[in-house]
Amino acid sequence: MKLLALTDHAVLDDSTALVLPNDADPLQPLLEGVSRIDLHFPKFTDGRAFSQAFLLRRRRGFQGEIRATGDVLADQLAQMERSGFDVAVLRADQDMATAWRVLDSYPGYGVGKYQGDAVDVQPHFKEAATA
Repeated sequence: MKLLALTDHAVLDDSTALVLPNDADPLQPLLEGVSRIDLHFPKFTDGRAFSQAFLLRRRRGFQGEIRATGDVLADQLAQMERSGFDVAVLRADQDMATAWRVLDSYPGYGVGKYQGDAVDVQPHFKEAATA
């Protein structure tokens, strides 16, 4: 997962980016030509964007970038990665070093992971058994 400080996040104003409100149905928009989808967390307690990311990856098969924006906290990053997010734009008061430590605390969710997730559905032991 890529992490961005709030100051490094740019809202794209072109047809290849889509900003999806957290109350929008992710199964509805046309995704042809879309390379990035920004999903918004208005409050850290509002997790609808997790479901949107999961649906975009698993049901829609979206292969482009899914970016978490808004009230994004370091302790949400591991679940964001498992839900299908590629990039997280941290809230202004979040420390980048702490965020990296949080992600590094969950190595089982990255390469060689044990459990499947929204992006790689096969768990590690299944991949090893079929190789």
